[in-house]
Amino acid sequence: MRILLIVSGSVAAYKALELTRLLRRDGAEVMAVLTAGGARFVTKEALAAITGARVHDDLWAAEAEIGHIRLARWPDLVAVVPASADLLAKMAQGLTDDLATCVLLATRAKVLAAPAMNPVMWQHPATVANIATLRARGVVIAGPDDGPMAEPESGPGRLADPPALRDAIVALLADGPLKGRHVVVTSGPTHEPIDPVRYIANRSSGKQGHAIAAALAALGARVTLVSGPVAQPDPPGVHVVRVESARDMLAAVQAALPADAAICAAAVADWRTAREASQKMKKVQGEAPPPLDLALNPDILATLAARGPHRPPLVVGFAAETEKVVDNAIAKRAKKGCDWIVANDVSGDVMGGPDNAVHLVTGTGVEDWPRLPKAEVARRLAARIATALNPESA
Repeated sequence: MRILLIVSGSVAAYKALELTRLLRRDGAEVMAVLTAGGARFVTKEALAAITGARVHDDLWAAEAEIGHIRLARWPDLVAVVPASADLLAKMAQGLTDDLATCVLLATRAKVLAAPAMNPVMWQHPATVANIATLRARGVVIAGPDDGPMAEPESGPGRLADPPALRDAIVALLADGPLKGRHVVVTSGPTHEPIDPVRYIANRSSGKQGHAIAAALAALGARVTLVSGPVAQPDPPGVHVVRVESARDMLAAVQAALPADAAICAAAVADWRTAREASQKMKKVQGEAPPPLDLALNPDILATLAARGPHRPPLVVGFAAETEKVVDNAIAKRAKKGCDWIVANDVSGDVMGGPDNAVHLVTGTGVEDWPRLPKAEVARRLAARIATALNPESA
């Protein structure tokens, strides 16, 4: 694979060197374009040493040699790492005032951008609008992560780690068994408001659902991840839709259809308050707590599994149980009408923990998987999904 790496102005630019090393170790050819801002943080000499190729940084010098059009036609993928707020804005507006922006406007290759900036800049309405524009045009946005910044601040805006970016690039270019397939995954909890400051929720970290989305993307799938409120970083190369409530999640899942498969890994709250208070409910000394009248939330799994023209060919649910795990999972599969159930015992440290031990319940029986890291559970499940959707290749 041939990767054109565009390095723009960010203190995180040093991570582009590690990303290049990982890509070259995987056999990729890497050529770099260094912007004027990027050159404030890494040198041409460092990039040239890591890529093993000449670094391009001047539009007019490039025109005298290979030209920005030939440079734009060379790669299988253009990776903008890091992508500054300035360069993202220019990409969204189609501006071309240097070699990097000319290449980006002229390329027919896939484009991945990994933002890196201050949290306030990342959350500014202008950046939010620019990211939405780029996503609508097919640019894959990888990250950013949430964490400490170079300055004494913390929040969303930290450049995704090089191994995650390498995985996203490989997934975008992979000719895997799920290439051309669309999979919808739900993850995390839902929050059902009681009043403006309180809510009903489940104890889900989203680690397993997010890992499943990443594993499916690594096999070449186009993945839509519908996530409740979690602290997990977005899986690189995955389209993420963030929601709060069960009703929001159902609407987002239905909007994402049609799909070849739906994986319902979210821990959706079964109930919501029948009447959400518009103001904070106050505790009154000497009075009983106010009653909470509950109403059933929509059943996302059963809705997706119901027969009809929009039903995905494969619908997979999750069963988080504390007793009679397999028996309850078998009953849930029959009740919901889904194809598979992934069941696990959550009475220990599973929710939020690093590992999981699951039972895969299908129409032909039950498979007991050993306790594994959640990423490995995700990879095994993704491989089974690929086989189910492509039985001829099994």
